[in-house]
Amino acid sequence: MLMLAPMEGLVDDVMRDILTRLGGVDVCVTEFVRVTSVLLPARMFYRLAPELRNGARTRAGTPVRVQLLGSDPACVADNAARAAELGAPAVDINFGCPAPTVNRHRGGAVLLKEPALMHDIVAAMRSAVPAHVPVTAKMRLGYEDTAHTLECAAAVADAGASELVVHARTKVEGYRPPAHWEWLARIREHVSLPVVANGEVWTIEDYRTIRSVSGCERVMIGRGLVAAPDLAQRIAAGTEGDPMPWAQLLPWVEDFYTQCRAKGEGSRYPVARLKQWLGQLRRTYPEAGQLFELLRRETDEAVVGLRLAGAVSAAASG
Repeated sequence: MLMLAPMEGLVDDVMRDILTRLGGVDVCVTEFVRVTSVLLPARMFYRLAPELRNGARTRAGTPVRVQLLGSDPACVADNAARAAELGAPAVDINFGCPAPTVNRHRGGAVLLKEPALMHDIVAAMRSAVPAHVPVTAKMRLGYEDTAHTLECAAAVADAGASELVVHARTKVEGYRPPAHWEWLARIREHVSLPVVANGEVWTIEDYRTIRSVSGCERVMIGRGLVAAPDLAQRIAAGTEGDPMPWAQLLPWVEDFYTQCRAKGEGSRYPVARLKQWLGQLRRTYPEAGQLFELLRRETDEAVVGLRLAGAVSAAASG
């Protein structure tokens, strides 16, 4: 199984649509729905998971789980039940977000300092959500170090979670390489629930290596799929080929921008999202860097659309 990672501000419903239509992704997880002290209205869930209006699936038919972030067990549980009522096929809890603003408000990776609270949150969710709806969790190896890694994983497992995704770095390490894939094997041997390997998978070789080192059958990929959008398809096909040609990817980039314009017309969102994705694509495609430079100072969404269309046309004819 290959899963698309939840990444706030990067993997939204438009990105999920593009990447799942390209193929190879089995499951998506939304950006986190922030839970504080109230039961959120349905519109808050639909905003981050509009796929709930379509059977909780992307256009390609890929199921979309809803992720929550919070530290109050009762309130998180109430909102988990709401997500399930709205059709979420599974409800996930975020114990991995490294953002300082999130951590200051006792959310995300800072909870790795409190394994007992992690247990209580997952247990409350499990009690509140119908038995047929899995409760899952995503964590890092720890906050500052790995002193409580196994304790945190056991807390999640003992509370009744159906699956645990582990990003193989601590909060302090952020996204700096390397990811410590050997820790995934230790966690997998320590708990009885399925463990999903995550962290620093950019290529087919990385995918094979993380599975070999960790022993995990399930892998979650985030930035690696954003930077090489057909990576999941190539993994699923078992091919050794290079990433799809830039000329073949460009229409997908244009589709992405068109959807962003429809979603945020008249705002900074469409242009900002396009530039953000081009910045990620530069890792795989030098041409993305060239297009980024062409658009760097442009803010008018219509002008950006014309230049992007011109790039698509030129690539197709060249």
